[in-house]
Amino acid sequence: MMRVFAYAAAVVLALPVGADEPLTAQEFDAYTRGKTLTYADQGTAYGLEEYYPNNQVKWAFEGGACLDGIWYEENQNICFLYEDGRAPQCWQFFQEGNKLRAEFVSDSGTQQYEAYSSDRPLQCTGPQIGV
Repeated sequence: MMRVFAYAAAVVLALPVGADEPLTAQEFDAYTRGKTLTYADQGTAYGLEEYYPNNQVKWAFEGGACLDGIWYEENQNICFLYEDGRAPQCWQFFQEGNKLRAEFVSDSGTQQYEAYSSDRPLQCTGPQIGV
């Protein structure tokens, strides 16, 4: 019995402190600034986001055109507002090892995971030209 308890205690102590707590704005900024992250949904690349100083971002769905925007913290959520005029999209971000997990606040179940991280700029496609 003591061996089981010791093993369970070791597992709990090995977990990162605050792993179940969403990142604060300061933690999110420190992790993302200067990076381009590729997010995946159920193992499939979903979109990319480049993070700049002053909470500026650029988002593109996989293979799509880019949207400029901003992010801000509201009620332990990181919310994104893009130039397309849609309502803010709010997420909670969690550090899992050396990657992020994002949970969409407005629905119960949508999660995205950081699949790749790069310091290269986001490559944006332009508007469709031609007929």
